Amino acid sequence: MTETTQTLLPVAEIAALGACREGLRWLRDLPEGTTWQQAWEQFARGDWQLWLLSKLCGPPESDSRKLLVLAACGCARLALIYVEDGETRPLAAIATAEAWARGEAGVTLEDVRSAGSAAASAAAAASAASAAYAASAAYAAASVAYAAYAADAETLRKCADIVRKHYPQAPEVEATV
Repeated sequence: MTETTQTLLPVAEIAALGACREGLRWLRDLPEGTTWQQAWEQFARGDWQLWLLSKLCGPPESDSRKLLVLAACGCARLALIYVEDGETRPLAAIATAEAWARGEAGVTLEDVRSAGSAAASAAAAASAASAAYAASAAYAAASVAYAAYAADAETLRKCADIVRKHYPQAPEVEATV
């Protein structure tokens, strides 16, 4: 990590990525002198972190995307309490995405997509499962943020802790324009 990203808040760079006004306001309202690493450690919105990381990590097969999938799946597991008893497709989708992200033999990105489609069928049958589906379709990790918006503040804080477990260091954010 460069000294610049270590010490300065990359507000303009994050804005250029299309961040929401609320997130940008939160960054701008941090006390003067707050470093980017300190801000990362204070995030209480895992959905914001997942969104940002989805903008910064590489293509679907990259190691950086796989790490993001693991973080997203950890967050998705929090939504499993809303899945009807006996409905296993959302958990199967999460487990498949995790297996792919860990590089387990025989698990392909197509397997993740198929499991995600099965979870979508479960979501159509029971709206409470939709949050688990959205997060379990982690190969397109940006969709996780939409599911997280429906969660309460405690769940968002738990998601932020999960994200930081996988990404203890604030990500590099470079100018995109």
